[in-house]
Amino acid sequence: MKSLRTVFRYISRYPKLIATYFGLNLLSNLFSVVSLGLLSPFLLLIFKKENTLGNLNGQQGFLSGINPVNHFKNYLYNIVLQPDGDIKALGIICILILIFIILKNVFLYLSIYVLTPVRNLITNDMRSAMYKKILVLPVGYFNDQKKGDIMSRLTNDLVEVEVSIVNVLETLFREPVTVILFLLYLVVLSPQLTFFLVFFLPVAGFIIGRIGRSLKRHSTAAQQGLGGILSTIEETLGGIRVIKAFNAEESQFKNFDQQNYNYFKIKNRVNRRRDVASPVSEVLGITAVVCVLWYGGRLVLRNQFLDPGDFLSYILIFSQIIQPLKTLSAASYNIKKGAASVDRIEELINEEVAIKEAANPIKLSTFKESIEFKKVSFFYEDVAVLKDINLKIEKGKSVALVGSSGAGKSTLADLIPRFQDAASGEVLIDGINIKDYSLASLRNQMGVVTQEPVLFNETIAANISLGMENVPLQKIQEAAQIANAHDFILKKDHGYETNIGERGNKLSGGEKQRITIARAVLKNPAILILDEATSSLDTESEKLVQDAINNLMSNRTSIVIAHRLSTIRNADEIIVLRKGSIAERGTHMELMSQNGIYRRLVSMQEVK
Repeated sequence: MKSLRTVFRYISRYPKLIATYFGLNLLSNLFSVVSLGLLSPFLLLIFKKENTLGNLNGQQGFLSGINPVNHFKNYLYNIVLQPDGDIKALGIICILILIFIILKNVFLYLSIYVLTPVRNLITNDMRSAMYKKILVLPVGYFNDQKKGDIMSRLTNDLVEVEVSIVNVLETLFREPVTVILFLLYLVVLSPQLTFFLVFFLPVAGFIIGRIGRSLKRHSTAAQQGLGGILSTIEETLGGIRVIKAFNAEESQFKNFDQQNYNYFKIKNRVNRRRDVASPVSEVLGITAVVCVLWYGGRLVLRNQFLDPGDFLSYILIFSQIIQPLKTLSAASYNIKKGAASVDRIEELINEEVAIKEAANPIKLSTFKESIEFKKVSFFYEDVAVLKDINLKIEKGKSVALVGSSGAGKSTLADLIPRFQDAASGEVLIDGINIKDYSLASLRNQMGVVTQEPVLFNETIAANISLGMENVPLQKIQEAAQIANAHDFILKKDHGYETNIGERGNKLSGGEKQRITIARAVLKNPAILILDEATSSLDTESEKLVQDAINNLMSNRTSIVIAHRLSTIRNADEIIVLRKGSIAERGTHMELMSQNGIYRRLVSMQEVK
């Protein structure tokens, strides 16, 4: 089964722990078998079958010679012949049974003790592998995926794997060993009766397999449904103001309620198929016991290679096999149920990383000359976003990208740090294709300030020094001063150690943006990419942020995605994009004199 192969791939990382577990588990089962086997001489002694205690050759099977319990019967027979020997023999049997049962449970506990960290390590490794993959996947991947579905894989799918598969590892490791050892001893007790039984077990397995076949399909639908629910919740929490403003509560609830009801129906189908495992396996087990009673009873009544004590021991040992078989049956259902979640987790972990490094990448230590686009095109789902872009940005120059929404401004900027890769053409830095540079050294030369400030639930100092370690507070403060953020930071309760909450919700819009600018200042990048950082701010905050941006852009190569055209009048070159192509280019004055697209855009904003 594919899901088990995936889990065992993680288990194989800890061979010493697994080997120790198997050794302890084997000892536990051996002591269990021997303790149950001692019930045969006990029963013979109680029912006054002293002559049978000493008889290894009478009505025993041809494997009786390798049965240690038969040799123990001979030992007891010699004791029984002594005065009060039956009481002494009874005491020996009881003491040995007690010792073996204690040893069985000691080794059982030790085996579980060893296996517990393995189970937790598997889920930890899976979670780490998924999170690591999320960090290396290109930005474009997340444009195509629902955040709620990705979160579902990291949380609910992983919980499902832990409950359905990882927690039954103990069953998968222990119960087969238990069944095999008990069956081997049953063969020693009575080969004829055991062979009769073995013919029945495949029939039971076939019936159980048929019932559980559809579990995986329904489990896949259940996890996808839960991912959809989480996506709806995430969108609702993020857009709650808009929902209320447009009186959309009822329509949103209807959508959620329908998703929730569909998930409810799928979960019912999954749980009903899973729950049928236990009663079906119990019926099959009791049927097997009845068959053993009938066939074994005939062997005893006709004195065919089976004495009464061994037969009663046989029944008892066989009854001990039924529970492991039931547990294995339930485990097989849980594994089928969890297989869908394993597939979803593996799908994320094995997702191909479109942004790949060269086999022997070059380190970009310093930016010296220029950034150049040569016949660059980019497609999104077969739709051309950029078409044959030719553009050269000299070091130290500022270039503004303008155009209507969907013109390709952000996509063009994303190509420089390789958040996306061009479908055709080349992006060059200092005459070398950026694909030949290592990603880390390429991005080390760049700083990005987005329109929507991206902050984390950390301190102000930690947000400014993002991606850096052991940065002196003085350096952080200097960056904050350049970004016009130092004064408002000092007014916070804990200064630079103030926690700003999730997504920086304890700060105003202008404060958030100045923190992100301070972050870029501290990194001191040679190339700066700005997605107009003042477009959503009030006038006072805009002035402070714009001053900070001007400080940041000083003596740097800058690519500015412009929304407010008044902020880019002093750019060295303005690139006007239209439907993925360069429609106009030049300085502010040159473009205004052309009376084209740029002038029309400026006029529209001035009218506003």
